[in-house]
Amino acid sequence: MNSSIDSGGKFSLNPRRGYWLLAAAMTFLLSFANAQKPVPELWGLHVHDEAHTLTQPAIDKLEQQLIAYQDSTSNEVAVLIIPSLEGDALEDYSMRVVEKWKLGKKKKDNGVLLLIVADEHKIRIETGYGLEGVLTDAKASRIIRNEIAPHFRQNQYDEGVTAGVTAIVKAIGGEYEDDEDGLEQLGLKERLLIGLFIFGILGIFTFMGLAVPGCGGWFLYAFLIPFYAAFPMMALGKSGGLSVLACYVVGFPIIKLMLGRTDWGKRMAKKMATTNQGTGRGWSRGSGWSSGGGGRSSGGFSGGGGSFGGGGSSGSW
Repeated sequence: MNSSIDSGGKFSLNPRRGYWLLAAAMTFLLSFANAQKPVPELWGLHVHDEAHTLTQPAIDKLEQQLIAYQDSTSNEVAVLIIPSLEGDALEDYSMRVVEKWKLGKKKKDNGVLLLIVADEHKIRIETGYGLEGVLTDAKASRIIRNEIAPHFRQNQYDEGVTAGVTAIVKAIGGEYEDDEDGLEQLGLKERLLIGLFIFGILGIFTFMGLAVPGCGGWFLYAFLIPFYAAFPMMALGKSGGLSVLACYVVGFPIIKLMLGRTDWGKRMAKKMATTNQGTGRGWSRGSGWSSGGGGRSSGGFSGGGGSFGGGGSSGSW
């Protein structure tokens, strides 16, 4: 007997049978906790619409576009649209999809997945190792934000997926460009603070260049041109940065010549000359900006150069 009723009328369970039931219950709970959303089969298709958001003509057109693209370049781009992640993490599920589908050619790693979670409004572009240099994380983020999300907000799913796929293909071919640069992923407040800091530093040195007489001022003018070419573009984008650079290149000489003719400019020049003579450091001699000083090293700015096993970007709409 595995169980019995004792003299007090209480039900008792055989200890051995109890252990088996406990083990079975724990196994069931663990298997349930570790359950992952299944990945659909590839079935030789480039476009999988599990959420039924696209029209059939759009699916057929995208399929033909991606087949032709694969035939001409060997790059494999796939689209997967699902209703929900069912509790899974977006990046984890995306990695499981590409690992199962094995997108891209062996040793080329030239596959890309565009994953869309319709009900949760999430988007992920997963980029293979071989394409991370051209379809960068920043470009993937721009494609999601600028090409796909605006259409999705208007419930234009055909147009959004088509625009996203087209932009991915252009990015891989080096043809996808816009006016944004390295800080485009930051919010307006962060970009404003960085912009104020950059222009504050440039403004100080620009004022010094305007005030310093002789060759020292013109040396500062030329010295600051590369900085005006780089940093404002980071904060304002390409068009804004070029406008600032043009204003500096043209405006600085005009303002400096005009200031030199004013009483304030003459007093400032005299004061700077007196200060330089007192310290023995003349701007015109260049000793204050010698290459042996403690400023920037000749190597300039540099990045980390790490490698990643999950290149791409995530976004929402």
